Amino acid sequence: MLPWTTPARDAAQHPAIGFDPGHTRFGFELRTRWGQRVQGAFPQYDGELRVLPDGRHQVHIRLATDAVEVGESERYTAIARGDGFFDAQRHPLIEFVSEPHHAALAHHGGELRGLLSMHGTSRLESFTLTPASCARPGIDCDVVAEGSVSRGDYGLDGWKLVLGDRVRFSLRVRLDDAER
Repeated sequence: MLPWTTPARDAAQHPAIGFDPGHTRFGFELRTRWGQRVQGAFPQYDGELRVLPDGRHQVHIRLATDAVEVGESERYTAIARGDGFFDAQRHPLIEFVSEPHHAALAHHGGELRGLLSMHGTSRLESFTLTPASCARPGIDCDVVAEGSVSRGDYGLDGWKLVLGDRVRFSLRVRLDDAER
C-alpha cells in the first residue's frame, strides 16, 4: 500500500483485490494545437476491485500526480506536475470510484461510469472497456479501458495556447495474484 492511500473499510464484508503492479499501467495523452501527441504515465498508483454484497463490482483507483512522467522529458514532466497543470503540490491524487457494475462488463466491454476527482473537482465520467481477449479478464489478460475528459472541466487551465482541451486516459489492469 502506498503511503498516500487508506485501508479499505469493511474489508470482510466487501473483499478487495488489489492490482498487479507487474501488468497494470495507467497513462494519458494530450494533443498540442499542432496535432503532436504528448503521452504520459502514472507509475505510482493504488487501486482495487471490490466485490459488493450483491455480487456487483466496484473499482477504486488513485493515481499519484507527483510521480507523473511525460515521455523521457524532464521538462514536460516538470510542467505536468507543476501548478499550471496537475498541480501535484496542492492536488496529489487523481481518484476514480466506479459505480457498482456487473462482472460481465469486463467480459463484454462497455461503459464504466464513475466519479472522477482531479484538481479539486469531482465529476461523473465514463470510460469505455474493451471486450476481453480471454475467459478470465483481469486474471489471464488485461482489462483495457480509455476515456477522454475536458481539462477545462477540472480547472487544468495552464498551457491553453499550446495544448488542446481533451485529456485521454488509458488503463490496462490485472488483479494481484496473491489476492485472488
